[in-house]
Amino acid sequence: MADPAGHDDQPVLYAEPGSTWWPLAWGPALALVGVMLDALSGHAVQVWLWLPVAVLFTLISAVSVSARRKVRRVLLTPEALHQGRERLAVAEIESVGEAGVAMGAPVLGGSWLVPNGTDGLPLLLRDGRSVLAWARDVEAFEAALRRIVDPGDAAPGPGGRPDGPGDSADSDPDPVAG
Repeated sequence: MADPAGHDDQPVLYAEPGSTWWPLAWGPALALVGVMLDALSGHAVQVWLWLPVAVLFTLISAVSVSARRKVRRVLLTPEALHQGRERLAVAEIESVGEAGVAMGAPVLGGSWLVPNGTDGLPLLLRDGRSVLAWARDVEAFEAALRRIVDPGDAAPGPGGRPDGPGDSADSDPDPVAG
């Protein structure tokens, strides 16, 4: 997946675009309904009046969608977490989800609250501060973030170990007793 901020050299581990582009269809759909109602009323169809309505609503929707894609995007790469226009280096994150969030802790992305439709995820930074990250699918976001911040705490692989089978420790559980 290409990174909208131009960080294509880093693999994307988790991404939410902030908004889809389908709201741009609202303007033409409204104009089409207006033309159909004109046609059903028996009067002359005023397409030239409905065309500016379609253009105006499409432009308003384009501004709204563009803003939401900048302010509400979530992008996680191995080096950085981008929330809205804010960037946080992954190396600055001490732990994910374990610490409670202090009253007044900043929300990543620059807002006072997590965006509507998202859930918060507390992060403890290496300097002792806590911040609140957010995502629509907070469980998937947390899992992706844990894989790079706490690789030892990753979900167990086959055999109940984070590193899975085929390890030298799996072949002989007690090498001293051998």
